[in-house]
Amino acid sequence: MTTMTEGSVREFKMPDVGEGLTEAEILKWYVQPGDTVTDGQVVCEVETAKAAVELPIPYDGVVRELHFPEGTTVDVGTSIIAVAVGDAAAGEQEPAQAPVEDVPAQPQEPKPEGRQPVLVGYGVATSSTRRRPRKGPEGPAQEVAAAIQSELNGHGQVTRGRPLAKPPVRKLAKDLGVDLTTVTPTGPDGIITREDVHAAVAPPQAPEPAEAPAAVAPAATVPAPAVSYDTARETRIPVKGVRKATAAAMVGSAFTAPHVTEFVTVDVTRTMKLVEELKQDKEFAGLRVNPLLLIAKALLVAIRRNPDVNASWDEANQEIVVKHYVNLGIAAATPRGLIVPNIKDAHAKTLPQLAQSLGELVSTAREGKTSPAAMQGGTVTITNVGVFGVDTGTPILNPGESAILAVGAIKPQPWVHKGKVKPRQVTTLALSFDHRLIDGELGSKFLADVAAILEQPKRLITWA
Repeated sequence: MTTMTEGSVREFKMPDVGEGLTEAEILKWYVQPGDTVTDGQVVCEVETAKAAVELPIPYDGVVRELHFPEGTTVDVGTSIIAVAVGDAAAGEQEPAQAPVEDVPAQPQEPKPEGRQPVLVGYGVATSSTRRRPRKGPEGPAQEVAAAIQSELNGHGQVTRGRPLAKPPVRKLAKDLGVDLTTVTPTGPDGIITREDVHAAVAPPQAPEPAEAPAAVAPAATVPAPAVSYDTARETRIPVKGVRKATAAAMVGSAFTAPHVTEFVTVDVTRTMKLVEELKQDKEFAGLRVNPLLLIAKALLVAIRRNPDVNASWDEANQEIVVKHYVNLGIAAATPRGLIVPNIKDAHAKTLPQLAQSLGELVSTAREGKTSPAAMQGGTVTITNVGVFGVDTGTPILNPGESAILAVGAIKPQPWVHKGKVKPRQVTTLALSFDHRLIDGELGSKFLADVAAILEQPKRLITWA
């Protein structure tokens, strides 16, 4: 999404990278003002409520301006980067390499009142309510950047003028009642970080018998933190992006669909032996073979035997919609929060194809590259809580789905096998389902089928 402006400058707007998304957070810029970009080059990474996505620029040119710094949440349709194209690009490449103070001021389009230029690479603020007005007349961005450089001492710290800090850090300081002019910066080029702000409000240590620096302001001039919690004992993390969307979805699911959870403890010794055999099978060479693969296949076979489990509830039409396909969701824990990408048409895949799809899904999720499309349209989900060493749980349904299977840790336990107590590989399965769609009989039959297949994995062939 682009807009042509005067002087052959194109404005690239934040696109809707998913269905109906209204905003995205800029995680990382891969370009800076003065950089040359080509059609299809990735210029930044953004995080939506569903995933992290890389955005490519759709034309050639030279970056003129980054409108927002990293960490800023931007509405869809808002311009995020200006790129000079054609003759304008040729004219911008040379000045971009000159020192900031030697670049003549360029005529700029009128900016909203209160919008201030800042250090190159950190963009500009988008709202006059987030910045305090500067004292004295405002100059071009080049003059401000040069002034900032002149204010840096030999240690990279600002000795006079307005402190350097990103908008989220300024907001944190405002919320905590911290005057940024009293904070000692530790970031690169004298930038104040979140840790610096928290350190400024931490309880002071006992003073040593040494004279105080002359530059320290009198204690009476330092404002007290306007908060009701001890920042030395608590850390507050903003809920946004994937975590915010997950929280909203789970609350909606928990209070919309009537959940029922059933449990069964299973001897999976034969399944574990089959896993080891498949690892040696040349048909699975280069593929990831693990218990989750056979559990997923068992779930798909059980759905084929009990198709009414694979359904959704249509509230508007008051109908149960039975799906004749299975988009199998796999819950994945990532640094940005829990996501549930799904394998499209998993019911139609052979076991090697399913192993390949599972491997690709896990790798993509770990890299944070899962696309929004990969997390849409799921019908049934598996969550493997056993990897965390727990026995089982009571999972919450993904919105729009009918069932979710939680798999607990697989570990040796005493088990009665052929009339004798022996150590066997045992796990506990927990199935949560929407009681509007699945009654107790159907839910129990379905869970019992999954357990029976895992106890006797040869049924993967006879029941498939």
